[in-house]
Amino acid sequence: MNPTALSYPFLRHEFLQALEDSGSACDTSGWYPVHLSLQNSNQSEEHDPTTSSEAKNAALMPLYVKTHSMGEYVFDHAWANAYHQNGLEYYPKLVTSVPFTPSTGPRVRSAQPLNQEECTQLIDEVLAVAEETGSSSWHFLFPSTEHRRLFNDPRLLQRSGVQYHWHNRDYQHFDDFLASMNSRKRKMVRKERADVAAQGIRVSIELGADISPELWALFYQLYERTYAKRNGSRGYLTEQFFTQIARTMPDQMAMAVAWLDDQPIACALYFFDDETLYGRYWGSAGEFSYLHFELCYYTGIEFAISRGIKRYDAGAQGEHKIVRGFEPIETFSLHWIKHPGFRDAIARFLVEEKGGIAQHIEQATAMLPYKKASQ
Repeated sequence: MNPTALSYPFLRHEFLQALEDSGSACDTSGWYPVHLSLQNSNQSEEHDPTTSSEAKNAALMPLYVKTHSMGEYVFDHAWANAYHQNGLEYYPKLVTSVPFTPSTGPRVRSAQPLNQEECTQLIDEVLAVAEETGSSSWHFLFPSTEHRRLFNDPRLLQRSGVQYHWHNRDYQHFDDFLASMNSRKRKMVRKERADVAAQGIRVSIELGADISPELWALFYQLYERTYAKRNGSRGYLTEQFFTQIARTMPDQMAMAVAWLDDQPIACALYFFDDETLYGRYWGSAGEFSYLHFELCYYTGIEFAISRGIKRYDAGAQGEHKIVRGFEPIETFSLHWIKHPGFRDAIARFLVEEKGGIAQHIEQATAMLPYKKASQ
């Protein structure tokens, strides 16, 4: 049995099924599911084939036919524009990822460890689907180290990216984490947390089974508010998605809730497994100094320490995480490009891009707030 794949929350049947059932990731939203199963690898499935208790343990690789590039967090808009400028169609394309979830992890859910032959078989099946659907490319996003190794294939190009993750170095308390920081940044964190408390705000952690329907309803309103404020659009996920996962997988969720005068005013939703805490969505009813840092960073760090979780993935982007103890890490994706000329051009671009990523990681590492002895 592969405990990593089974414990990773975003490949659970319940999570993927909720995305489809709720209309968040389906054909009408530009995420047409054609998932592949090793139990029936000579054909693709139009929906999650894990509909029976026996099939839920099958090896499943999420695969979507995409008609846009939104919700992926490995940005290829420039590639699509280049195709368009040369009179070629970039869409449809194929994507193996967890929709709207830029979190590194296994990309095949399997009861038994995969081998190289099985992964080569899956690649062959994907390319057959690409031929059937007229897809220009296939994008295998945020694979775990193990799955990146197993899917290493000369037909695929490797791309690098960067995120910022917090690492638990056997801290017993939040103050242990603070003690690892230099004096200036330690004072900054304490001041930010004190300013939240000075506004009369208290913060609680609600485990999944204890999150009330009223809190879920508020959370969704605040989630939508965040998207509307950021870019004037609706969130990718529907209210039904959150309602469904609240019922089907509460064991791997927690919510940080900020309260003012005993009324909830902000929420941040986490997922977690044995090794990693994943900070995913947040929203606030108003503007409160440092509340985003409190709910999305510091409370998450405290929660990770309390459960012995080794890593905190607080989501994509956000260079302001660096001075708060989140370290730059290299992320990866694999890409098959059908057009030979564009494949060669993209391969050259990825070599240059990787150099820039390496330079950024080096510079960001130098900005970390830790005492020199602990780096």
